[in-house]
Amino acid sequence: MLSRLKALQCHFTWDLGLIRSSLLRCRDNLLDIGTENGNRWLGHIYNLRGFIQYRLGFSEDAQSLFNKAKQAFCKIRSADEGPWIVVNYGNLAWLHHSLGNQAESEAYLYKIDALNKKYPSPSQEELHPETYAEKAYVLMTVSGEKTLVVDYFQRAIEMQPGIREWNTSHALALMYASKHSRTGLEDDILEKMRIAQEQDPDNLYLAAHYLDQRAQRGERIEDEAQEALKNHPDERYLKRCVTLCYKWKIISPTESRPEKSMIDRAILLLEE
Repeated sequence: MLSRLKALQCHFTWDLGLIRSSLLRCRDNLLDIGTENGNRWLGHIYNLRGFIQYRLGFSEDAQSLFNKAKQAFCKIRSADEGPWIVVNYGNLAWLHHSLGNQAESEAYLYKIDALNKKYPSPSQEELHPETYAEKAYVLMTVSGEKTLVVDYFQRAIEMQPGIREWNTSHALALMYASKHSRTGLEDDILEKMRIAQEQDPDNLYLAAHYLDQRAQRGERIEDEAQEALKNHPDERYLKRCVTLCYKWKIISPTESRPEKSMIDRAILLLEE
């Protein structure tokens, strides 16, 4: 059984190598993202939260979150099963094994085998695109790994194009990989971000980063940022974006002496 478990593709076998402080930070970040029903990554978020709770020693919480992940996947996909549930079943197989529930673990291994036969990967040498996408999401969320994230999202998109959230995350992954490049963000990556935002207009995280990158190129985007914050006043990422705009205006040598009200507004948004 152990060899079969080790052969699975899931959070328990991806060698995430998180220390306790990283686990706690990632847990808090995932809680900040929230659990809105419209979030297409909701199943992945519950899966990762479950794994983190397991690593922190809260097995009951982990099982509850893994079960929520399954419910979220099924609701989003409007189906009871599919290749998108394989990673979740792998997590549950490992969890039950660690708790000594070998019959339950074996049952999930059987379900995984059945799903892999019913929904084989388009290529025998490759993982299923759904698995690539979830693995990329996990690495992008918990580690500083950039190259693999871009590669995994690219493979998933090539094998199964047209998934909006994959294209959005791929654009963000390209941005992360190039963020600290000496040459800055390439024009083609900024264009990918623009296209992704058009396809995914409700993704405020992407919108904030897109505005951020445009502002760094010297574009005046304050009005757009304020308009976005007015429509979504409680979004942390948009507050951060507006604050950055204020900061650049305050410290810019080409700007006139900033008014105290602007500095106070920037401080307030940062505190919030």
